[in-house]
Amino acid sequence: MALSIRNQLPGTVTAVTTGEVMATVKVRLDGGQDLTAAITLESVKDLGLASGSAVRALVKSTEVALATAPVEGLSIRNQLPGTVRDVATGGAMASVRVDVSGAELTAAITKDAAADLHLAAGSTVVALLKSTEVSLATA
Repeated sequence: MALSIRNQLPGTVTAVTTGEVMATVKVRLDGGQDLTAAITLESVKDLGLASGSAVRALVKSTEVALATAPVEGLSIRNQLPGTVRDVATGGAMASVRVDVSGAELTAAITKDAAADLHLAAGSTVVALLKSTEVSLATA
């Protein structure tokens, strides 16, 4: 199956915490960083997710925010430090490719935001991903 989602980060499930309808799934990315996905309990069962399951974390580029440093006092738990590889700007938007421990993550942000943050190849950034915006696929 081909997907339009460019951000596909391989990893391994380290924990599953279930609730009535939703579950949080902790994933250790192949680069060693931890990520949390909030998905339905039905999806956990359908995918057969358990500790040790190989998965791909999928995140649309429009759901990736960037900061120039870790952010405290924020409900977003997924903060992946990385280095900007490339910034491509258009009339209104910018596509920012970020290396996060060997994996590539793309953020689609406004051109103005990229300029305000002074993003360029080599810039240090933190990618912010809400757990509710992380989908999981079995490998």
